[in-house]
Amino acid sequence: MTEITGSTTDSVPALTTDPVPEWERRFRAPRVSLPDWAEDAPDRALFVSNATGTYELYAWDRSTGEQRQVTDRPNGTTDGILTPDGETIWWFNDTDGDEFGVWMRQPFHGGNGSGRAADEPAAPGLAPSYPAGLAIGRDGTAVVGRSTDEDGTTIHVVRPGAPPVEIYRHRESAGVGDLSHDGTLIALEHTEHGDAMHSALRVVRQDGTTVAELDDTKGGTQELGLSVLGFAPVAGDTRLLVGHQRRGRWEPMIWDPVAGTETNLAIDLPGDVGAEWYPDGSALLIVHGFEARSDLWRYEPATDSAPVRVETPAGSVSGATARPDGTVEYLWSSAAQPPAVRSTTGAVVLDPPGAKAPASVPVEDVWVDGPGGRIHALVQRPAAPAEGPFPTVFEIHGGPTWHDSDAFASGPAAWVDHGYAVVRVNYRGSTGYGRAWTDALKHRVGLIELEDIAAVREWAVKSGLADPAKLVLAGGSWGGYLTLLGLGTQPEDWALGLAAVPVADYVTAYHDEMEALKAMDRTLLGGTPEEVPERFEASSPLTYVDAVRAPVYISAGVNDPRCPIRQVENYVDRLKARQAVHEVYRYDAGHGSLVVEERIKQVRLELDFARRHLG
Repeated sequence: MTEITGSTTDSVPALTTDPVPEWERRFRAPRVSLPDWAEDAPDRALFVSNATGTYELYAWDRSTGEQRQVTDRPNGTTDGILTPDGETIWWFNDTDGDEFGVWMRQPFHGGNGSGRAADEPAAPGLAPSYPAGLAIGRDGTAVVGRSTDEDGTTIHVVRPGAPPVEIYRHRESAGVGDLSHDGTLIALEHTEHGDAMHSALRVVRQDGTTVAELDDTKGGTQELGLSVLGFAPVAGDTRLLVGHQRRGRWEPMIWDPVAGTETNLAIDLPGDVGAEWYPDGSALLIVHGFEARSDLWRYEPATDSAPVRVETPAGSVSGATARPDGTVEYLWSSAAQPPAVRSTTGAVVLDPPGAKAPASVPVEDVWVDGPGGRIHALVQRPAAPAEGPFPTVFEIHGGPTWHDSDAFASGPAAWVDHGYAVVRVNYRGSTGYGRAWTDALKHRVGLIELEDIAAVREWAVKSGLADPAKLVLAGGSWGGYLTLLGLGTQPEDWALGLAAVPVADYVTAYHDEMEALKAMDRTLLGGTPEEVPERFEASSPLTYVDAVRAPVYISAGVNDPRCPIRQVENYVDRLKARQAVHEVYRYDAGHGSLVVEERIKQVRLELDFARRHLG
């Protein structure tokens, strides 16, 4: 057994003689997010980049080309927003990744002659909390959502120079969706009905009085979800774009809470459909996801004509925005090609300086019949040798309401570089395959997903892809949870386990995690550990820890509010007690790290653990 305490300067033996192997260069290559621009000052933008080796916020004046680093913290910063006039940047200040903190602000252009600015509290009078949404109006008024274990969700109106005014409070999870163009209407998502997977909507005025409700969780055989996509960006327009699940998938409609009207949209595309407004409100930019890939369309509600394709390469669009001149900018990648911010003009919008990330190999699509229906998996094979069987890593995605896609990912590419095949499974509970597939994850939590993973594992072995003696179960967050649960419930199937920031002891995790995740667990399992103890026991990796036979590597952030450290220690103590082969790496951050060298170190430790135990 090995215990490792983390820091970004710790030395770990290299796995190759190349001083900078390709897999490390992928992590270190400068990256940028899709720039978010100010509604009334579109030349002012905010983006995230790892240019300094840590993911931080950057301001970009597109009219001059000037870029300025906004935040500079040891463990990084990614949550920020521009005010509509582009004059001010709000950013969320937590402690070493614990996600608990306050909003700060600084001028867009900095100040003090050095390009940096002194930050100040953006919402004085509001105590630290977990964030639950933020919307900022044109007059400087902000609507701030907060979540704490003591109060549940509270929402506050913060006017310049005035103390915050609470307009909403409820024990269940909720959040700020959007603020209308004139600032008079606030759209909220809430789960007062107790189902954290399916939100209802409420539109209120700034004094908290209700204008209208939209709730698809009542009156049907199944509860359906709603989401806020945004108010129309036009003065005097009270239309709200919302996402709904009424036809078995996510798709948009237009709801006018003042007029009391709903407008269905004729967008007949397979898979899930998201949308946002074009800046003049005349059209919608459609982001369409289907079978692990995504593309873009333009749709004009007034004409009710068919959507028109916005040309993008094959792969995944992880963000898109329509600019005032009608062009569309989007962040694109594929499993083989690294991400880039592109425009429909053909230009690369934002190209960070420095060495580019090396390419990887494309994914293959595999469909496997499982106990709950056809399962979609994405497979990457090493370039050499040409034929399997290969040692194979089942890299399980987190969420659980998420999905793997044909998008660039440095982690899987590192395994491929070292001769492993990588299989990623979009198990029941994953998004992108319809409401029924996502909602199948109830009560038998964890066990359902592992049935699908087992079906794909069987295919991988029978097809000749995977060496059955060298099968690795791996993942982070929910994927780390499924890794530990799978090692205990399927002990003969896996030769090795790699679990990052996992749920390991479900009962302790429930009591220690943030309030919003408690609500999700109550939804998934049907109650609290005291109300349904048998379900928590059946779904907890700790229940099966004595059955684990494979060597286990666990990494955990000591400040993690989602998969807290105490429940990981409970699991590790049980491994220690039976002298099971395991290693533990603890690092000073939260639910993952925003520091590039820390990410590289963690992958290096996993690769080395696999090399030593698989040969």
